[in-house]
Amino acid sequence: WDETHFGKMGSYYINRTFFFDVHPPLGKMLIGLAGYLSGYDGTFPFQKPGDRYEQHNYVGMRGVRPYRLFCAFLGSCLVPFAYLTVLELSKSLPAALLTAFILIFDTGCITLSQYILLDPILMFFLMGAVLSMVKCNSCADRPFSASWWFWLSLTGINLAGAMGVKFVGLFVVLLVGLNTIYDLWDLLGNLSLSLVMFGKHLLARVLCLILLPLGLYMAMFAVHFTVLNKSGPGDGFFSSAFQSQLIGNNLHNVSIPE
Repeated sequence: WDETHFGKMGSYYINRTFFFDVHPPLGKMLIGLAGYLSGYDGTFPFQKPGDRYEQHNYVGMRGVRPYRLFCAFLGSCLVPFAYLTVLELSKSLPAALLTAFILIFDTGCITLSQYILLDPILMFFLMGAVLSMVKCNSCADRPFSASWWFWLSLTGINLAGAMGVKFVGLFVVLLVGLNTIYDLWDLLGNLSLSLVMFGKHLLARVLCLILLPLGLYMAMFAVHFTVLNKSGPGDGFFSSAFQSQLIGNNLHNVSIPE
């Protein structure tokens, strides 16, 4: 059912047609990019669920062939992400293997990952953020090392990705935020740590977990508005001044008084 929506939005990006949607743009942009790179030309109408794709090259957006991977590839990444997260938390190989086994044979996860949907993209960034957070916590004994900076920055990147696909990504932002507050509170109570060093820890987290995700999130919208420069079904949601910038709109390049 939802392929009718998100496949159509992927076509909009390929055709550079402006549209409006309740979700942030990253997931649909990635679907459009996957279709473009795999040879889909954006001409399938996506009118109603169940329509046959016929000769249209839709497979790249789903990802069921070894050389055309997107949604299925991101969905398959959940298994190693879960394995590594549980292994890091429990230090138990049987627990990590059980977790991976459960996900491999989970019907819902398999089903969601084989269609043109936002869910596998969202879950990829959600679990990526949790894994990065756990890995960063494991580097607590060597702060400001290369690996510590890598996992902290990757956590911020995944937070931006989760928020950029759907707003429910806020829940993983909340999780990482609570973990960061606990971590900083623990550092503040460490009497052997100077206030200057604590300030460095605070600034590092502000940079990687607040400013970096915000910057990436805004960059997604910059790309979104740059790519979608032609008139489409989303014009009416925006002002006349905005519509005048869209190619093909009745107001395109019309002089509008303040």
